[in-house]
Amino acid sequence: MRSLLCCLALAALLPRSPACPSPCSCSAKRNGRLLAECAYRELRHVPRGLSPNVTILTLSANRLARLSAASLAEVPELQSLWLGYNHIAAVEPGTFSGLPQLRNLDLSHNRLAEFPWQDLRNLSALQILKLSNNRLAALPGGALRGLRELRSLWLNDNQLTTLARGTFEALPALAQLQLFHNPFNCSCKLFWLKAWADSTSVVISRAGSTLCAAPARLRGRAVTEIPAGRLTYLSGPADAAPAADGLTLTLHCSVAGIPPPEIHWKIRTSSGRRVDIRGPTVARDGVAKAGRQRFLAFKNGTMAIPNFGKEDEGTYTCLAVNDVGIRDVSVNVALAGSGNPAEELPARDDPHAGNAGGHSCAKGGELDPHPGMGEKLVIVYSIPREARSAAGAAGPRIPLGIPLALGLLLRW
Repeated sequence: MRSLLCCLALAALLPRSPACPSPCSCSAKRNGRLLAECAYRELRHVPRGLSPNVTILTLSANRLARLSAASLAEVPELQSLWLGYNHIAAVEPGTFSGLPQLRNLDLSHNRLAEFPWQDLRNLSALQILKLSNNRLAALPGGALRGLRELRSLWLNDNQLTTLARGTFEALPALAQLQLFHNPFNCSCKLFWLKAWADSTSVVISRAGSTLCAAPARLRGRAVTEIPAGRLTYLSGPADAAPAADGLTLTLHCSVAGIPPPEIHWKIRTSSGRRVDIRGPTVARDGVAKAGRQRFLAFKNGTMAIPNFGKEDEGTYTCLAVNDVGIRDVSVNVALAGSGNPAEELPARDDPHAGNAGGHSCAKGGELDPHPGMGEKLVIVYSIPREARSAAGAAGPRIPLGIPLALGLLLRW
C-alpha cells in the first residue's frame, strides 16, 4: 500500500503530457514549443482536442476541403501552420485572424480561388506565406499591407493576370518572390512591375518563367522584360488647312539609348498586308525611295501615311534596335467616318480632345488594351470631303494629320 501511495504522489508531481488527438502525434521541442504532427492521416477536418500550447501544427497531405472560422480556435499560439497538399477550396474569413504569433503559413497545392486577405491584417509577425499552386485570380490592392516581417512570398502557379501598382512596396523585409506560371496580361497596368523588378533587391525566383500570356505580341515574353513603352496621342494643329487629297496619319517614335538605337517599323494591316521597314524610306532631300511612297519613314523617327484609308488600318510597331537588344511599342489604328468625331468617340480616346492630351501608360495605366487589339487603339476620323468643305467655309478647319507619339528607351 505504501508503494502504491508513493507512485501516485510521484505521478501527481510529474508534468502532464500535452493534449493530443488520437490521429496526431505530439511532442515538445527543445525551445519549449509543442509540435502536433498530423500530416498524412487522411483527415477531412482539423482534429479537435489540440493543446492550446501547440505552436507548430502540421496538417499537410490530408483531405481537408474547407476551413471554418473555428477550425484553429484551440491553438491561438500557433507560429507555424502547414496545410499544403490538401483539397482546400474555401477558407472562411476570420480563420487566421486569431493567430497573431503566426510566422509561417503554407497553403500551397490546394484549390483556393479566393482567400480571406483581410485576415492578414492581424498577422504582423508573418515571415513566410505560401499560396502557390492554387486558383487565385486576383490579389487585391493593399492586401499585403502591414506584413512588415514578410520575407518569402509564393504566388506562383495561380491564375493571376495583373497586380495592383505598388503591391510589394509595403513589404520592407521581402527577400524572395515567386510569380512564375501565371497568365499575366502585360498591359499598361503591369508596366510598373518591370520598373520595380529593375530597382529592387528582392530575388524574383525563376523570373524567366514569369511570362506574359497577353497581349498576343508579348505572349511568351518575360514580364521583367516587357517594353517600358509609352503611348500618347496628340491632336493635329487646329488651324491646318484641309488636304485636298485626303487624311495624312503621322506617327512619331522617339527613342533613346546607348549605343544610339536605329528605328525600324513593322506594319500589319487588317487586310493581311505586312511591311517591314528597316530604316528611312525618305532621303534628306525629301524624296521617297523607289517603291516606298506608301509608308514614308523619316530618319528622325516620324512615319507618314498619306491618304490614310481603311486598307491602312492595323498595327503599327516601332522598334528601337542597337547592339544590346530590341525594344518595341505598338499602336492599333482604325478609321471611322463622322461629321462630328466627338459624338462617336469616348473622351479619353478622342484624338481631337486636346492640344497635347497625353494619356499614357506611365500615368496610371488607365488605358487598358482593347480586347484582341494589342496595347492601344486609336480611332482616326475621316471627314467626308463635302463636310470638310462646309467646315472650311463656316467654322474651324479640319486637321491635316493626326500625329501619334510613341516613346521608347533602350539602355544598358
